Amino acid sequence: MGHGIGARLTEIVRTLSPGYFAVVMATGIISIGLRYEGLTIASVVLLVIAAVAYLVLVALSVWRLIAYPRRVWHDFTAPHTGFFFYTFVAGTNVLAARLAMDTGPALPAALLGVSFLVWLVLGYAVPWAVVIGRRGRETLSGMDGSWFVWAVASQSIAVLAATLEPGLPPLRDALSIVAVMFWGVGLILYAIIGVAVIVHLLAHGVTAESIGPAYWVSMGAASITVLAGSRIVEMQHTPMVDVTHGLVAGGSVVLWSFATWLSPVLVAVDWWRHVARRIPLHYDPSLWSAVFPLGMYAVAGIDLGAADRLPLVGWFGRVFLWIALVAWAVLMAANVGHAVSRFATPR
Repeated sequence: MGHGIGARLTEIVRTLSPGYFAVVMATGIISIGLRYEGLTIASVVLLVIAAVAYLVLVALSVWRLIAYPRRVWHDFTAPHTGFFFYTFVAGTNVLAARLAMDTGPALPAALLGVSFLVWLVLGYAVPWAVVIGRRGRETLSGMDGSWFVWAVASQSIAVLAATLEPGLPPLRDALSIVAVMFWGVGLILYAIIGVAVIVHLLAHGVTAESIGPAYWVSMGAASITVLAGSRIVEMQHTPMVDVTHGLVAGGSVVLWSFATWLSPVLVAVDWWRHVARRIPLHYDPSLWSAVFPLGMYAVAGIDLGAADRLPLVGWFGRVFLWIALVAWAVLMAANVGHAVSRFATPR
């Protein structure tokens, strides 16, 4: 019995998706939204789930790196999985931003340091590993919406730096530089990846099989750029914040408009994929990449509505928060059922 469970756990580690940290991203951002709305108990429950998931995934990822380095390297260099490694950065920062709402700045600041260092490594290593050693056509053919996680990870650093600024006055100037710099980097990456994805779709066509949940990250990337911008707008006056205040505020409203326009497009694509083309809908870790954008759009709308005095934007955010919570609950139930079945199925 014990040997059987051990074998199944080993198989789970061997096949662990590098994008599983999207569970932490989705759970953490919805927890933040619930905290905004005063639903403290529900928010804390999701915070605990996010923290436990984070610790478990870190342990499993380290185990996988030690036991199956070739599998990790294959995922790291593949165009359709390499950029999912950035979910660790984004998951770390979303969890830290939620912790900062109830704790002191020490632990979130330490997590910011960790995510910053990992982002620096991944920021150069992943694009290099994915592109070098492959012909351009091969890289382009393997491209999908997961590449937007690079922009999401960059913006998550901006969000956390701006969130920590009020509690760390001695580091105010440094945090403002980090927040604005990563907001700018994330914005440029979003534009570059967006153009590349459009080129990919035009070159290879759109099929029901190729348009998966990862394309929802495009909406999540736009939304977290909005959230980072609204947090920067609310920061104390520093030279970096003052010189970019108008650009960040205006850019946030523009990107919120784009994310709002994009959401029904993505819903229509999913309808076409699963209803018109009859692609079966079953549990897959990449589905968490679709739940996170819903929660991020909700929190970004609530935050932007408060920062720029836009009540309609805040109302949209509150509506989407409940949509995100329902989607999270359904997917978490499917996730648990999938895990139980993997342990229960005899091998």
